[in-house]
Amino acid sequence: MSKIPLTLKGAEKLRAELHRLKTVDRPGIITAIAEARSHGDLSENAEFDAAKERQGFIEGRIKEVESKLANAYIIDPKSLNADGRCVFGATIKLEDHDSGENVTYQIVGEDEADIREGKISVSAPIARALIGKYASDVVEVDVPGGRRVFEILDVDYE
Repeated sequence: MSKIPLTLKGAEKLRAELHRLKTVDRPGIITAIAEARSHGDLSENAEFDAAKERQGFIEGRIKEVESKLANAYIIDPKSLNADGRCVFGATIKLEDHDSGENVTYQIVGEDEADIREGKISVSAPIARALIGKYASDVVEVDVPGGRRVFEILDVDYE
């Protein structure tokens, strides 16, 4: 498996999820399974079936998160010598030339991307167009809705 780029915050979030899965969710489901078994006949016990299904989901998610962390390439944009360029982990303030609207995006790994939080995947068309550019550069991006033009107003590494 290839290395997965993650920001420091993304890695911390995955570690916190793994900790919760192992210390809260896993013991909780073990208790639920034990309680469901105590109700007798397992062949028609919906609580037992649901608990076992949940256990499978939790164990699968634990393996998935452990794998992602084991293959993570954690990048701290503050430690990069980016000289004002747009790089992985940077937060970039843009102005849409057509609408005049300002938007702010952080370029993150695919697992961290969440457009509602302003986090876009490094593999997204707009992120690929921004990488390597500087503040005041104008970038044209082909997006599903057509071609958009942005001016980079600011690049921040926090």
